[in-house]
Amino acid sequence: MKKIEAIMVKYEKQFTLNFYSTLGVRAETDFMFWRVSQRLEDFEDMTSELLSLGFGAFCTNKYSFLSMTKHSQYVSKNKNVAQEGNRLKIEPKKKKYLIVYPFIKKVEWYLLSQKKRQDMMTEHIGTGRKYPSVSINTSYSFGLDDQEQMVSFETDYPEDFLDLVEEMRSQKARAYTEKDTPIITCIHKDFSSIKLLFKN
Repeated sequence: MKKIEAIMVKYEKQFTLNFYSTLGVRAETDFMFWRVSQRLEDFEDMTSELLSLGFGAFCTNKYSFLSMTKHSQYVSKNKNVAQEGNRLKIEPKKKKYLIVYPFIKKVEWYLLSQKKRQDMMTEHIGTGRKYPSVSINTSYSFGLDDQEQMVSFETDYPEDFLDLVEEMRSQKARAYTEKDTPIITCIHKDFSSIKLLFKN
């Protein structure tokens, strides 16, 4: 376990790397990495090193979601938002809970006028701002992975997120959702916690 922890500490210095437990929360997964880098090769290198330790004998990669950042066409550009070049920079806040899921819109959504889409998204965004305890990170997967977007919410208060999602369910934009599952709720952990997942 010390070697696995050492690899995670090593890569944390190279890019953003957060570790989460889903033990007892999701039936098909026990933990999750949230990795943010400008290079796909970083993910490949880290995974290769973990597998070289025999890590793969204990694990099955149930989910892997790839996405990139970009400015949303529905939100005014904010100069205070961190950037890397022309791309937004996701900076996880390491709150206690992370809820993440892939998101796909129906084809009909993209056939609507920009104004109709903007009106519905303005309502959506306004609802989100009513819950300041919930931070959202949206990234995009068009052409890179099966989903169109990856949506991740960080909060210390899951009850606030539950109320937020319930309120959004009755909004017009919801009718254009094709898929937004699996929804994976995660608990932020220190890297040293990984030993709890593999102890005999």
